[in-house]
Amino acid sequence: MSGWMSYFGGRKDPKQTTREAIVGLRQQLQMLEKKEEYLLKKIDEELKKAKANAISNKPAATAALRRKKQHEQELDRLSGTRLTLETQVNAIESANINATTMEAMKKGADALKTIHGGLTMDRVDATMDSIREQMEITNEISEAISNPTNVGLELDDEELKAELAELEAEKLDEVLMPAARVPTHLPAAPELAAESRKKAEQESEEERELRELQKQLAL
Repeated sequence: MSGWMSYFGGRKDPKQTTREAIVGLRQQLQMLEKKEEYLLKKIDEELKKAKANAISNKPAATAALRRKKQHEQELDRLSGTRLTLETQVNAIESANINATTMEAMKKGADALKTIHGGLTMDRVDATMDSIREQMEITNEISEAISNPTNVGLELDDEELKAELAELEAEKLDEVLMPAARVPTHLPAAPELAAESRKKAEQESEEERELRELQKQLAL
């Protein structure tokens, strides 16, 4: 349908126009490159002819150089044309990129406008206040649930202090009890040594009597 409209002078699709322009310019560039290759080949051939006839046939050498000069001039014109076409292709591609970028940005702006259409700062503030209020309620509920043992209990600080003092006194008695059981009078060191020697002598005498008794039984 768009082809028929363009044929009868209707409005053409901008994207299609851009593609056609770029394709046409690149085709023309390819043709110019082939023409440049042909001219370079001809320039090389004429130069070889001029060198070959430089001494033996100067008129032929001069004609070859003239043709070489013409080919070089044509090559310069083609180089300028090719540079112009390349610049135009780059400009069209850049413009096309800019157009598609702006189109995408416009769609993004429209999407944001649609999203924010029903939002106002008053509604946002009201929503945030409601969220904070509900979070505070949630925290209070969580704290109440995590401490169920405190429900229905009324504790007296003075009573707790008194119970703690009793526990401290009991602990102190346990620590001091072994010290109270230690005898207050200990024998002096010489007395201990004498008792040790006496005990050793008694044990030796008992052993001696036991050996004598064993001998008598053996007889």
